[in-house]
Amino acid sequence: MKNMSGMQMSMPQSAQDWIPSAHISSGTGWQPTATHANMWMRSFNGWELMAHGVIFVDYNQQGGPRGAGKAESENWLMLMQQHAAGGGQLLFREMLSAESLTSPHPGFPELFQTGETYHGQPLVDHQHPHNVFGELALDYTHPVADRVSWLFYGGPVGEPALGPVAYIHRASAAELPLAPLSHHLQDSTHISFGVLTTGFVISGYPLRSDGCRSRTRSVFCGPWALKIEGSVFNGREPNEKRYSIQFAPLDSWSTRLSLAPSRNWTMQYSYGRLEHPEALEPGSQTRQTASVEYVRSFARGALAQGSWATSAVWGRVHKVVDDHHLNSYLLESTLNFKSAYYAFSRLELVDKDELFPNNPSLGNLSPGNPSFGNPSFGESSFGKSSFPSFRIGAYTFGGERDLFSGRKLATFNLPWQLALGADLTFYSKPASLDPFYGANPVSFQIFLRARPAASSHHDN
Repeated sequence: MKNMSGMQMSMPQSAQDWIPSAHISSGTGWQPTATHANMWMRSFNGWELMAHGVIFVDYNQQGGPRGAGKAESENWLMLMQQHAAGGGQLLFREMLSAESLTSPHPGFPELFQTGETYHGQPLVDHQHPHNVFGELALDYTHPVADRVSWLFYGGPVGEPALGPVAYIHRASAAELPLAPLSHHLQDSTHISFGVLTTGFVISGYPLRSDGCRSRTRSVFCGPWALKIEGSVFNGREPNEKRYSIQFAPLDSWSTRLSLAPSRNWTMQYSYGRLEHPEALEPGSQTRQTASVEYVRSFARGALAQGSWATSAVWGRVHKVVDDHHLNSYLLESTLNFKSAYYAFSRLELVDKDELFPNNPSLGNLSPGNPSFGNPSFGESSFGKSSFPSFRIGAYTFGGERDLFSGRKLATFNLPWQLALGADLTFYSKPASLDPFYGANPVSFQIFLRARPAASSHHDN
């Protein structure tokens, strides 16, 4: 990864140049080595200190009868400390967010979004704020053979080996403030209160020496890496106390196979079982995901000093209690060109079965609420134990421009960048939802985005 070669001190240059970095991902997930990093880095007494994050300040207008317009801020900060230890590398990570203070109640307005609760009621048409502590974990890797390293990851707050890199860290989603509608079918376990993960990385280049020996040079000798890992974790979603750490038994599990065939590609398949993930829904779930990520940097020509990042993600949840499946499909892409300009999109198809909780006591979005104008669209139609599912499409297109990049923060002498952007979202849905959401709702956002400038490294 560009500007990060000094971060993987236990590996030779031939391996450093392409093995996916743990510094720009979530949990133990992999993004392509070519991913651009907006990060502050500093060396101090043998430690590598790193920080990255983002602050979006935006006006969010969700369209249609169920929409709302509010000012809000999505934000997060990740701190990392790395040091050589016992022949391997030890990395501490802490992720923090102030969204519990900067999100309007009951959360960020977002049409057709579901998941988690507010005041004991299910959130519908809103995205919940993230917890103050999004990660408190350590990551340790140690070579155990010529091409094999062992990994261990764990902590009171972390992410199991389940799903793609979380959307807030994906390069393809870096310019989009709102969460995908498919978040709870793909990567919602990125905040789990209690995680232990272990596994092995098998690499195309030897980890202990430069290059491949001539007698082993073959298709298996080159810039690729394969990772096999498994986790035990607490699969329950965080409750409404966003500032607390909510311990519970590590009774959920997952396994993931990841492949990095080159500097530009990563892919993964994962499977897991989550015990009692929903606060208001009985039973357990199984989850499958598969994803492919591609990142390409531009060095010359009309797109000089930029990059293109694209992700395709599939997620499927099986709800054991009533034996039904929900599927989600996501394609998102961000193009950075001429250094300061960005064009981005997110296209989704997702099954939603929580738009109308069939118990009126669950919240003011229940089908029987008179504000919907159609009281019959409720328990009398669906039955008390069924969960009607709707295929929702959401299609977001936007652009952004850096107003400046590289200015130094006063006192701290840290370069940062500020951008102005906007996006529009269109939807597809069953006609039966028109009385509730309107025939053709359209949503938009106008936002400022602040984050560290391109990676820079300082020694003390």
